[in-house]
Amino acid sequence: MTKKKSISASKASLVLFLCQMISALDVPLDSKLLEELSQPPTITQQSPKDYIVDPRENIVIQCEAKGKPPPSFSWTRNGTHFDIDKDAQVTMKPNSGTLVINIMNGGKAEAYEGVYQCTARNERGAAISNNIVIRPSRSPLWTKEKLEPNQVREGDSLVLHCRPPVGLPPPIIFWMDNAFQRLPQSERVSQGLNGDLYFSNVQPEDTREDYICYARFNHTQTIQQKQPISVKVFSMDSLNDTIAANLSDTDVYGARPVTERQPVLLTPTGSTSTKVELRGNVLLLECIAAGLPTPVIRWIKEGGELPANRTFFENFKKTLKIIDVSEADSGNYKCIARNILGSAHHVISVTVKAAPYWITAPRNLVLSPGEDGTLICRANGNPKPSISWLANGVPIAIAPEDPSRKVDGDTIIFSHVQERSSAVYQCNASNEYGYLLANAFVNVLAEPPRILTPANKLYQVIADSPALLDCAYFGSPKPEIEWFKGVKGSILHGSEYIFHDNGTLEIPVAQKDSTGAYTCVARNKLGKIQNEVQLEIKDPTVIIKQPEYKVIQRYGQVSFECIIKHDSTLLPTVIWLKDNDELPDDERFLVGKDNLTIMNVTDKDDGTYTCIVNTTLDSVSASAVLTVVAAPPTPAIIYARPNPPFDLELTGQLERSVELSWIPGDENNSPITNFVIEYEDGLHEPGLWHYQTEVPGTQTTVQLKLSPYVNYSFRVIAVNEIGRSQPSEPSEQYLTKSANPDENPSNVQGIGSEPDNLVITWESLKGFQSNGPGLQYKVSWRQKDVDDEWTSVIVANVSKYIVSGTPTFVPYEIKVQALNDLGYAPEPSEVIGHSGEDLPMVAPGNVQVHVINSTLAKVHWDPVPLKTVRGHLQGYKVYYWKVQSLSRRSRRHVEKKILTFKGNKTFGMLPGLEPYSTYKLNVRVANGKGEGPASPDKVFRTPEGVPSSPSFLKITNPTLDSLTLEWGSPTHPNGVLTSYILKFQPINNTHELGPLVEIRIPANESSLILKNLNYSTRYKFYFNAQTSVGSGNQITEEAVTIMDEAMASRQVDIATQGWFIGLMCAVALLILILLIVCFIRRNKGGKYPVKEKEDAHADPEIQPMKEDDGTFGEYRSLESDAEDHKPLKKGSRTPSDRTVKKEDSDDSLVDYGEGVNGQFNEDGSFIGQYSGKKEKEPAEGNESSEAPSPVNAMNSFV
Repeated sequence: MTKKKSISASKASLVLFLCQMISALDVPLDSKLLEELSQPPTITQQSPKDYIVDPRENIVIQCEAKGKPPPSFSWTRNGTHFDIDKDAQVTMKPNSGTLVINIMNGGKAEAYEGVYQCTARNERGAAISNNIVIRPSRSPLWTKEKLEPNQVREGDSLVLHCRPPVGLPPPIIFWMDNAFQRLPQSERVSQGLNGDLYFSNVQPEDTREDYICYARFNHTQTIQQKQPISVKVFSMDSLNDTIAANLSDTDVYGARPVTERQPVLLTPTGSTSTKVELRGNVLLLECIAAGLPTPVIRWIKEGGELPANRTFFENFKKTLKIIDVSEADSGNYKCIARNILGSAHHVISVTVKAAPYWITAPRNLVLSPGEDGTLICRANGNPKPSISWLANGVPIAIAPEDPSRKVDGDTIIFSHVQERSSAVYQCNASNEYGYLLANAFVNVLAEPPRILTPANKLYQVIADSPALLDCAYFGSPKPEIEWFKGVKGSILHGSEYIFHDNGTLEIPVAQKDSTGAYTCVARNKLGKIQNEVQLEIKDPTVIIKQPEYKVIQRYGQVSFECIIKHDSTLLPTVIWLKDNDELPDDERFLVGKDNLTIMNVTDKDDGTYTCIVNTTLDSVSASAVLTVVAAPPTPAIIYARPNPPFDLELTGQLERSVELSWIPGDENNSPITNFVIEYEDGLHEPGLWHYQTEVPGTQTTVQLKLSPYVNYSFRVIAVNEIGRSQPSEPSEQYLTKSANPDENPSNVQGIGSEPDNLVITWESLKGFQSNGPGLQYKVSWRQKDVDDEWTSVIVANVSKYIVSGTPTFVPYEIKVQALNDLGYAPEPSEVIGHSGEDLPMVAPGNVQVHVINSTLAKVHWDPVPLKTVRGHLQGYKVYYWKVQSLSRRSRRHVEKKILTFKGNKTFGMLPGLEPYSTYKLNVRVANGKGEGPASPDKVFRTPEGVPSSPSFLKITNPTLDSLTLEWGSPTHPNGVLTSYILKFQPINNTHELGPLVEIRIPANESSLILKNLNYSTRYKFYFNAQTSVGSGNQITEEAVTIMDEAMASRQVDIATQGWFIGLMCAVALLILILLIVCFIRRNKGGKYPVKEKEDAHADPEIQPMKEDDGTFGEYRSLESDAEDHKPLKKGSRTPSDRTVKKEDSDDSLVDYGEGVNGQFNEDGSFIGQYSGKKEKEPAEGNESSEAPSPVNAMNSFV
């Protein structure tokens, strides 16, 4: 077919970039949703590409697919339609594409060999399976052959050939004897990868007649056996005897004895060979050698290292195994066979090819009508695979045309798709080693929004933790998501919220006031839907009293406390652990509500105890250590530290060891548990004692290991449960002989301090480690991965050496070897160091800034090539600074900020930005030396945010009905101010708020006169600024309008008037006189005006009391009159002991303190007399319906 003219490279890259910017719809894996949406077919299960079947069983070729509506299935065989209805042996499973070929009822598997392909089709497209090659397994018999006995001379090599029959799949080979026992294998005798049995050299014990090769065919579960092979090994002695018996005395005879031979490779042959392996497979390389003694095999890779973690040696190192090979494993691998007589080697040139593998497999696209999208199919391989496209199983070149589709190599570009554009596309990537086939559908849907999160879902979160509120949604076109708090709340925005692409609302730090209902709204052009979820914030669980460290005597009792405070709605569970494991199953451990008690403590209870408190939302823990000590001794026994050992003696002195013995001192009632032996080096560190070893308390001799060139003295310390004894007297001195150093310096490092040097440092050996006089160091180095010889220098009394003139930041192999006057230490291990770093050479490129919100931005950059870093990559530094605030034209000092992103990161977040401002930034790479050049400055702007509160609010010029408000603009406008919002409401005397009034004020105003207010009224004002984003924080003030002037003139403080003070004094004196007169009259039983009134209006129901009743004759108390009109008050009756309670008198006076005739004259005298208490009259006006106390009476005049 003819290809359309391809667009230019620049246009193609632009189109590809634009297409990648378009995000197709993601269909959530919601079963209910998937059942409702139309969907092209998708192959979900299929048989392997190379399908080897058992010829004795039915053949099942799998093909399962899903789609809406459910797809129908068809098959091809060897490229043509396979009509299963015409073959009685073939059936298709219901609601499936899986074929079942009936072999067990007369069918033959060989008749169904071939290449099968399944197609699943519905109204929205067709998906196809891989080409499935069906082959029946084969396990043929061994061909008959006549095997001659193998007669071999001792020490010679031997190969026993297996040559198994060719089966499908290939058989597994193993060697056994007639008793079905595996033949033992070793470095000398082993089986090769081809199944042959190799003898590097034969021994007499190899003689036997039952070397049998077996081939196991796993697929058919059969084992085939080769005829036994006979091997007879002739030893030299028996061979010489045989020759001597057949020759005369005059003949010269004698077989040569067994001679040692240098290695010769049995397989592979020659000096070189080649091997091709596919990427991802297991690479097996084999070398088997003959020789006497038996050769040892070693493997190397020329010009490189064997890959770590993927390299294994098998078959006694004769087989090199590298798993998961890649193109980087190509190269020359050398096997070296060596014994004491020499070596042989073979080089295997390995080439790693690759069947196609995915870089980017095409993914399903769900688009809405009119949208754009791309299908990308990128694969790699060796050789590079070719890419071809199919539409609904048909090559795209002959498929029905679609105006919205354009093929550009490995990409299909869709523009303005319609519902008829739905189809399944297949991408085929193939080379000579295999192929890949992937189905990807384009499904064009027009669906109104749906919210998949259950309604009224409850989220519970611990305070100060993140809260994630889900709003899983679907719609086509992709809906826009908005969140609201409460039923009538405003839309949520600002830096205190994070809005995720999947609809989730994140509150990074949830507080108590975050509790409430949140509403998620999803809308597209086809509709709108909303869902409400609930958020509850719980108090964190806290251990307010933690378990504490305890020391307890053996057999005592101990208790650990764990008192918690938790949210009342959460149910905590408390778990106790010992040493991070469950408590022992022992009745001595008692777990209470908030404590753990251990009864009858033993030594094994020693350890760390942890209290873990779990709720459904959080978990806390606290630990404490329990130390168990011996029970206190009885007063008669005194326990003390042991006395020091004595009579130290050295015996059996050798170069590297000596035996030390001693006599223990008194243990002082506490058994000696162990002895500690210390030594002093009188030659290098006199007076300083070091720990040598320790032995059990029952032992009084010890064999001590010694170092050369040390003048030893020893002392012994005894230890019991009380403590350590004083050291013993030192033993005699023993000077050991000098020797080569046993060890090399540690902590060898190579780090350059300048770009052209390498500083090699190490930790010097201590004096006793020198093993002899003249301690020096041989410092060696060479550049890594370069075929250089070692450069060495010998130094003394230093721990550093500087190599000058090195290239900048290249790896070096370094080793430091100790030596003294007697020789060198063992060969040291090599370490890798680097020469000095230099500043990076280039700046990061392609710096891009994505502004997330008004205070947060994300910056991306391309990493610099590692070669240009010229040092250890420390990370990338982003310098950014504010250039200008777009809401204020004034400039100020530019403060640059720096954020460091460690490692090879290529993006980072810039927090704390100011809204509505212009910023610049650049990116630099940093290594251990410093920073590289800066990238070109990138300018970006932050969007508007909500403003800060107005700088001030003053309320002046109060009048009867107006107030003047003045304010200052916000310190941080964070955008263009659109208006000010003023809200105010009156406050009454009980501090209750009245109706709220709201006024919107233009942004250019700075004052306002509020009119038509109520006089003498307090108002509360709420004032805030507003941008197009929303309202900022509000500022509040209170103010009062003034009173009416006429009313104000009458408001004279009466308490300061002289006449009022005199009146009050007269009233108080009169009340005091009345109290005295009443008290006297009452005691005498006489009558007074009140009594006379009572007599004049006597109640016929009330009978006089008798004197013997303990009353005042015919007198009735005032409370008795009151009983006809109101319930008795507490304590209103006179006690029988003739005492009058204070409250009784008070109540009587209060009851009669006010009447219709009771008045005061202007001079303060009381007019009229007490009258009998009348029935209460209905209250008029604001007067109280109950009689006030005298104090209240006075207050009523004020």
